Amino acid sequence: MQMPDDFRTNITRRYFFARGSHAIGGAALATLLGDTGIRGSAGLAGAVEAAGSEPKSAATRTHFPGKAKHVIYLHMVGGPPQLDLYDYKPVMNEWYDKDLPDSVRMGQRLTTMTSGQARFPIAPSKFKFEQHGKCGMWVCELLPYTARMVDDMCFIRSMHTEAINHEPAITYIQTGNQVTSRPCLGAWTSYGLGSLNENLPTFVVLVARSTNVEQVQAISARLWSSGYLPGEHAGVSFRSAGDPILYINNPPGVPAAIRRKTLDGINALNEMNYRMVGDPETHTRIQQYELAYRMQSSVPELTDIASEPESTFQLYGEEAKKPGTFANTALLARRMVERGVRFIQVYHNNWDTHANVAGRLPDQCRDVDQPCWGLVQDLKQRGLLDQTLILWGGEFGRTIYSQGGLSHQNYGRDHHPRCFTIWAAGGGIRPGTIYGETDDFSYNIVKDPVHIHDFHATILKLMGFDHQRFTFKFQGLDQRLAGVEKVNIIDAILA
Repeated sequence: MQMPDDFRTNITRRYFFARGSHAIGGAALATLLGDTGIRGSAGLAGAVEAAGSEPKSAATRTHFPGKAKHVIYLHMVGGPPQLDLYDYKPVMNEWYDKDLPDSVRMGQRLTTMTSGQARFPIAPSKFKFEQHGKCGMWVCELLPYTARMVDDMCFIRSMHTEAINHEPAITYIQTGNQVTSRPCLGAWTSYGLGSLNENLPTFVVLVARSTNVEQVQAISARLWSSGYLPGEHAGVSFRSAGDPILYINNPPGVPAAIRRKTLDGINALNEMNYRMVGDPETHTRIQQYELAYRMQSSVPELTDIASEPESTFQLYGEEAKKPGTFANTALLARRMVERGVRFIQVYHNNWDTHANVAGRLPDQCRDVDQPCWGLVQDLKQRGLLDQTLILWGGEFGRTIYSQGGLSHQNYGRDHHPRCFTIWAAGGGIRPGTIYGETDDFSYNIVKDPVHIHDFHATILKLMGFDHQRFTFKFQGLDQRLAGVEKVNIIDAILA
């Protein structure tokens, strides 16, 4: 069939070299290898790239048996203050309003929010801490439900990153790179593990509403992009109010039979276009249309929580009945795991506590404390916790010194990339583990540092992938989530 004139004339130089730079060599190699040579030698990445549109359910080959079949990633947008929540530093009470020593700061670069301050006064946490569980984890009084389950959790108190501002920092911890347009962890999970339910997306994104909205951070779809992976692995964002997905219902006067006939016609045109042009994204579009059609029945059932017993809301709290709350998204995450969704990304905003920690942090903790506890207990009682990895944390931590005014009752904290706390549970994590230590100022790591790439490589291991072999060929390179520099798998936190 003749190639359309508009494609011949509009094809870009970038597209030509990206798609056709090795076409002649590839044809010669295919001739030498024969009919089965390429398929026989291709690995996980090569097979998907060669096919261009491999079905999601087929890309389920792991390098070794993985324990985590699902991931629920609870991201606290803005950077929770680790020393007000999990990194207890009682010695700082003696340092109130004293300047941070230069020997501790060691010339660390600062954000523009505090770089102009004349001094950096120490702000000890105003909240009380107690030890809990057999592991003896110190937990802030604002998290009473979390305190009940510390023996089910693993706390990494020595996370660190190079990024000091929100946009590169959240991009870094989501995608393994500070530069945007890379695949996120959810997209890599979809690409590697494939789908368990053809009627629901493999990767779903939920953005929860915060009770307090003093200083929310902007988040956008590039955080759940598939990047250079096939487009089918991008996250599907569910709305917090109204229809979960726009236009999922048929317009007035359009019956299901007409919608089906319309899609069949569009798909036939797309198939013709694919045969002429060969762009694999055309097949991605076909698959997405079909998924959207199947979701017309599966998504309303998923999001209808009326069938949940009252005991469910005793676990998650009454807020779970309100669409868009963090409690509601936590409950939906459990329902998605039950139905085979591989990766659920939940964003909870307003953790950027530059000021008014005393006023904002209680609201933030109240939003997430009981729902997180309820999620862990719910998955455990249903026999799903062992195969579901739950992650909780932000993109960086907060400073021990105050930003702006300081009093015993209130203060603010600037961004701090040198150390922060993340917790995990289920999915092959060793419960009751406390990993990593920071100095008395919660400023520098003194034991067992964990870089973002270490964190990602460990997550991949839990899913059954060797981070060095789990790659995707793009622009002539074998791209990896965990980068190309040496990383350390955190074996001490694995069950």
